[in-house]
Amino acid sequence: MCDSAPGAQLHSRYNPQAEAARYIDAVNPRQDTECFILIEPGLGFIIPVLQNKFKNSRIIVLHVEENLSAQGDFTGAAVHHGANTAEVQKFLEKELSDIDTSVVRIIEWRPSLNYYKDAYVKLLSAVVGFLKRADAEKRTTAFFGRRWIKNFFKNLQNIQKILLYKEENIPVIVTGSGPGLEDVLPVIGKLQDNCLIIAASSSVPALSHNGIKADIVIAADGGGWALSHINEFLRNCDNSSLAVNLCAALPSRCGGAPCLIINDGSFWQNIVLHEMELPSVIIGQKGTVSASAIELALLLSTGNIYTSGMDLSINDIKTHARPYCFDKLLYERAFRFSPFYSQSFMRSAALKEGGSMKIYSSWFKNNLSSLESRVFSLSENNIFTRSIPEKLTNKKDTGSIFKIVKLNKDPFEFYKKGVSALLNAFDRENYRETLKNELSPLLFSEKENVTSEEIKKAVKEIASHYG
Repeated sequence: MCDSAPGAQLHSRYNPQAEAARYIDAVNPRQDTECFILIEPGLGFIIPVLQNKFKNSRIIVLHVEENLSAQGDFTGAAVHHGANTAEVQKFLEKELSDIDTSVVRIIEWRPSLNYYKDAYVKLLSAVVGFLKRADAEKRTTAFFGRRWIKNFFKNLQNIQKILLYKEENIPVIVTGSGPGLEDVLPVIGKLQDNCLIIAASSSVPALSHNGIKADIVIAADGGGWALSHINEFLRNCDNSSLAVNLCAALPSRCGGAPCLIINDGSFWQNIVLHEMELPSVIIGQKGTVSASAIELALLLSTGNIYTSGMDLSINDIKTHARPYCFDKLLYERAFRFSPFYSQSFMRSAALKEGGSMKIYSSWFKNNLSSLESRVFSLSENNIFTRSIPEKLTNKKDTGSIFKIVKLNKDPFEFYKKGVSALLNAFDRENYRETLKNELSPLLFSEKENVTSEEIKKAVKEIASHYG
């Protein structure tokens, strides 16, 4: 063993270089690996081994300790110190933004597990959680990418009113459609005059059935099935406003509702919205509307946030709060040999097997830990601390928070201006590469080395359907 600590417990005393080479030979990584994530490699003797064997692969080094660094100058390796989950995932988002997670390989330096124990496990869990979420988002992007852009241009043409906001100190209730929502509907009913209510569109039927009106309904899902949720909003939420990601699936008649535009922070969306002088709030893609709803609440208010229906788990065969707009599909298909409860069982089993709830539950736990003093749950919950606000006396005044601005512009010309802004941006050399990196996965998920002209042609074809 080496005489220095902590390296004394991590590497061979006699020939750590040979030990590292044998270790990598035993691991035997695939030759098509484009990126290696090294979990606490100690003094880094495996780094030059990987660099010699995989000359074109990227290497990311994650250290548990702040003061431990690899020996030698290993240029090209990105290094992060510390096991804080949120910081690790933020670092990986930056470093892996242009890499397919299927060609990423985690390599653990196993002696570090015995030395760092829980801190090592925490670091490894953060990396595994990030890659699972990134893989889920990749599959979603591949499936929905072109549809998102279609929705974006369609919604641009339909939108008629913009909702502006001013941050206020007011309690906010955020509702998802998880089964736990049912238990706290009476509580929400008593508090609705004193709290701002932000509802995921899927939770609207349960709220409306219990006489609760949401102030803002958030829509961010690009799938066609999301239209069923929005139709419930149109039937039950007169005078409510929408918070919309323009890539979401929205019925044309939603254009008459005041819309708070959600911008996912991508460069191509910023270009279009800036050219059209449309204000927006930046909320990045989270994969679940619940996370977007909480982030919106934090932007609108400095007060406490109270969540409900964000179980991110399944209660036996009960997957959502009732009434839920898709339940009628099961009722319609039910018959003697396939009753409603059997279909509900199969649906709950499919959701459990998909694993997405665990991924997003992990995301909440890791990324909202710093907000524990502001974000609570109205019911028992495996994510947030339970808390119910004390008796509130101040009536909410949405007129002081929101302002509605009508767009007095020709919808067709307005929309054409946005399309032109995106196409013209490709003529600017300092914009071109960023736009290609963002739009290629959306428009050509299975193709590599997509050209600017191919992207422009695809955008024109999509836009022509609404022009």
